[in-house]
Amino acid sequence: MIHGIGTDICDIRRIRASFERHGERFAHKILADGELAVWRRRGARWPERGVRYLATRFSAKEAFSKAIGLGMRLPMHWRLCEIANRTSGEPCIVLHGGLQDWFDAQHLIAHISITDESEYAASFCVVEKVVQGSR
Repeated sequence: MIHGIGTDICDIRRIRASFERHGERFAHKILADGELAVWRRRGARWPERGVRYLATRFSAKEAFSKAIGLGMRLPMHWRLCEIANRTSGEPCIVLHGGLQDWFDAQHLIAHISITDESEYAASFCVVEKVVQGSR
């Protein structure tokens, strides 16, 4: 059963401006530890790719927060929600700490899709409630 759906579109120019204004502190606010490592690798080779990575993760976390119905209030927190990739390249959501505990207690699973184009990053998230005995 669908618990919630969330979508977000993010102007990459706005993320770039925030990063230019706040520097690495901005990335530390938005990204979980695993994401920070990927961001550093991508940004070292091509700084614009690092900005786009920040934008896609920002967008995905916004979409996820809407789909779970919490917005950006606890237990939802930027750094407790990690957008990773499976070996196939498919994006997935990895939760940590109290957010993982809350999510598991609600019997939820999440699906995320992320895209970016020249000036925008967009994400779509579907969160399902697992009905006992259906999975």
